[in-house]
Parts: sequence; structure tokens; C-alpha cells
Amino acid sequence: MRHGSNECPTHVTIVEVGPRDGLQNDSRHYSTEAKVAFIGALANAGLPVVEAASFVSPAAIPQLADSDEVMRRLSRKDGVRYVALIPNERGYERAVGAGVDSIALFASATEEFSRANLRASIDDTFARFEAVAARARADRCWIRGYVSVAFTCPYAGPTEPEHVLNVARRLFDLGCDEIALADTIGVAEPDDVIALLDVVLPAIPRERLALHFHDTNGRALVNVDAALEYGIATFDGSAGGLGGCPFAPGAPGNLATELLVEHLATRGIETGVDANAVRHAVSALRYVSTVVS
Repeated sequence: MRHGSNECPTHVTIVEVGPRDGLQNDSRHYSTEAKVAFIGALANAGLPVVEAASFVSPAAIPQLADSDEVMRRLSRKDGVRYVALIPNERGYERAVGAGVDSIALFASATEEFSRANLRASIDDTFARFEAVAARARADRCWIRGYVSVAFTCPYAGPTEPEHVLNVARRLFDLGCDEIALADTIGVAEPDDVIALLDVVLPAIPRERLALHFHDTNGRALVNVDAALEYGIATFDGSAGGLGGCPFAPGAPGNLATELLVEHLATRGIETGVDANAVRHAVSALRYVSTVVS
């Protein structure tokens, strides 16, 4: 049964993932100052949520090794949520020490991607997350849960919607405030979005769901349109289309925030985001970067 029809939202929240998901997969080197300025410019562009840092081991993601310092130096804008990716309790301790009060946890919908990306089974991943989520709830942190490869896995092929639902439910039961379903390698079609939402929406409230599309095959915006018909009102974007997943072959091509903003505007949907200001933020970041040899 379809859960869409006449439920298209009039306002959409865009979660900006460029400073984390974008820069972690960029070949350029960015100073701490450049990252802080980039995050600040995105917040000033009207983005209400900015994924700003990752507390994964610096050996795994060297581009974000200075996340502690980035979070400490941020001049936080009122009304903006600054989110940090947390892999385990050690990462959580580092994040809290840097002033983080909103976190993101990553789980995979397939065992194959979980082992490639997180070096652990799905069950082992949740065993790690239980302690993190309990501490975060006690500290009154806001928690986002990602479900990676929610449509297709680069190692296992198409992902069964029921598998996605099982992982989403587990994240929801941990206390996640929001669940983001990710098209990690950008191969989803609108029919896939419909099939997944038909399975997930009866179990997870639509106001607690977000979608994260990559534009690898140029299908991100039509997938957004399909989700809008189901009343989904939160979508991820990456300024300038920066990034992708370094652990997923074929993943490059995040949906550009500015294109998402403009597309929604053509449909009469407000975001509160200035697309040109987002472009200027990317241009300023590129200007100060140096290519790693």
C-alpha cells in the first residue's frame, strides 16, 4: 500500500553534510581555519543542520583528523545544529570534550558493507552503539542514525527493504531522534524509493525520517520528488556536491545543496537556504585549498 498522495510538504529541512561527508573524500588539504570558515558560511547561508566533524580514527579518515579543534573553534550560530559522526565510545568521549551536543551513528543495511566500512558485523556495530546512545541520551545529545546502502550495496547488490527496516528500527529503538536512509552509491530510482518507503513508513514516523541521495547517475532530484509525495521533509545535501563514501566503490556524487534548494523552490517548497550563499561558501573553500601531491 502506498503511503503517499497529497502529502507534499511546504517546507523542507536540508541537512548539510559537506564539511564531513564531503571533505572526508576530497583529495585537497584544508586547514582547520578553512573548515571552520566553511561551516560558518554554510550556517549563515541558512542551513539549520550542518554535519561538521567526524570522530572516527584519524588513521581511517585523515582529512578530518582535526575535528576536535574544528568543533572547539566554531562560532556557533543560534538555531543551528552542529552534528559530529561518532563510531564508538572513545569517539564519543573525544566529541563531548570538544563541545559536541549532536551526534550521528552509522549502521549498514547489509553485512557485506558493514564489514567493509565498519570492520564489524551489524550486531557488533549495535553492540558498540548501545553504550554510545545510552551516554548520549543521558547527556541530552540529539542523535541521528544513518542506514547505509539502503537501496543497493556495492558488494551484495540490491538491498531488501525489510533489511533496511530492521536496521532502522534498531536505530530508532536506541533512541535516535532521526533516521536517514542513504543511497550510498547513487543507483536508486524513484520506484526503489517508493518500495522502500512503503515498507519503512508504517514502522517509523515520517517526521523522524530523512533521505540521503547521491547523484552518481543524475537521479537524485527525481528521487527527492518521489519522497516528497510521501511527505518526507528532510533531505541531505552537500555544498558543491562534495564527497561521497570512501569505502563504497562508485559512491562519488553527493546531491549538491544549492541544486536541491533551487529544485525545491521551483516546486514552491521553502527551505530558508540561500543557494548563492552556498555557492560562495564552496568557492571560498576552494580558493584557500591546496592540492595534496
